[in-house]
Amino acid sequence: MTDEVMPVVLAGGSGSRLWPLSRSQYPKQFLNLTDADRSLLQLTLLRCGAVSEHPPLLVGNEAHRFLIAEQLHELGVRAEAIVLEPCARNTAPALALAAMHALAHDKDPLLLVLPADHDLPDTETFRGAVERAASAAGQSKLVAFGVTPASAETGYGYIRADKAGGDGVSAVISFVEKPSLSDAEAYLASGDYFWNSGLFLFRASVYLEELKKHAPDILEQSRAAYVGAQRDGEFVRVKADAFEACRADSIDYAIMEHTERAAMVVLDTAWSDVGAWSALWQTHPEHDPSGNVAWGDVVLEDVRDSYVRSESRLVTALDVQDLVVIETADAVFIAPRQRAQAVRDLFQRLQRERREETVSHRRVYRPWGSYESLVMDRGFQVKRIIVKPGASLSLQMHHHRAEHWTVVCGTAQVTRGEEQFLLSEDQSTYIPLGTKHRLENPGVIPLEVIEVQTGNYLGEDDIVRFDDKYGR
Repeated sequence: MTDEVMPVVLAGGSGSRLWPLSRSQYPKQFLNLTDADRSLLQLTLLRCGAVSEHPPLLVGNEAHRFLIAEQLHELGVRAEAIVLEPCARNTAPALALAAMHALAHDKDPLLLVLPADHDLPDTETFRGAVERAASAAGQSKLVAFGVTPASAETGYGYIRADKAGGDGVSAVISFVEKPSLSDAEAYLASGDYFWNSGLFLFRASVYLEELKKHAPDILEQSRAAYVGAQRDGEFVRVKADAFEACRADSIDYAIMEHTERAAMVVLDTAWSDVGAWSALWQTHPEHDPSGNVAWGDVVLEDVRDSYVRSESRLVTALDVQDLVVIETADAVFIAPRQRAQAVRDLFQRLQRERREETVSHRRVYRPWGSYESLVMDRGFQVKRIIVKPGASLSLQMHHHRAEHWTVVCGTAQVTRGEEQFLLSEDQSTYIPLGTKHRLENPGVIPLEVIEVQTGNYLGEDDIVRFDDKYGR
């Protein structure tokens, strides 16, 4: 397929439906959920390369920009750009930004819209569906991809389509929201209804024309945000106040339910939006003879039809069935498999209680590497800090804490006040409260440091940055 098709990867996400593995600062698109070596975002990027020669355009949250860039880097994939949303406003405004960027930098390409957090393993079938859709999209249609339903699923929206088209493209009769079980069973029996995958193909200019017709306020605010955009390397930062003033709405509500240009191509293959732990159990390619999916250090005895996942320690279960058990270093979630979608309600309760476990894991990723809190008590905290080769933390200072650094692997270059010196393995230094300092890795292997913080306040917001190459 030519480079006329520009993949647009929607990489936003809140991190609520797959808690505790997914967090607001590390939502599901960045997790290895269906593949041990690749995240959902990375699998989506590989899918892009299979259907188009054009570099993908990504739209994602400002807070996740370094995660997106790092996952691209790990794959060796070059992006057209990474457009950053200052806040979440759903898919209609996000795609408006993507269409404006495409028109500003290309010749009105066909935009292939792919959510970053879906599972679609059959790339060849997907490629064929995109080829069928391209001819219709080239004739000013907005093409949705409808998945042949495998069951009466109540968690998906549906598309009712007229299958009379001989070219593989069907006219859309209606979009239907998530139905009751009885309605879903009727849809499945009729053969006229398809799961709404959230995948689309349309020309950039056509999308903006339909947005002007059906949601002109979204177009106006998105344009105001994009006109004020600034390029920062591979990132595109739109004007925050204009985008924040934009109404939040999905492409389905804002356009697809109203446009006269809607069409559908059947995607007759396995697909999942990975919207719940039960969906991961259902779509996982390997179940044991008792119907279980076990991930990580898991030992099961007389357990049936369950999804059990361990991230940091041994997890065992005995004489249970139809459960979801998810363990992380700082939280455990247990629920009946059929009720696993209700984790969103639990997540929202924890957010109201301001639990840190909804925000981040103990291991937190930064553009220079990562840090992990090992022990924290009144007046002290112990962290493991890993700095990538050639990377450095900001030049900074703390008002409320001092720090002790011990190198356990690699070589550290330390700035402490006016001093600058190297530390090798088993060497240490002390950073007094109020002293400007920086940690750098001048070597070719990861630098690992154990940091002991002492003070009356140890929050991450006690950082005064003087120089930071990452623009924070």
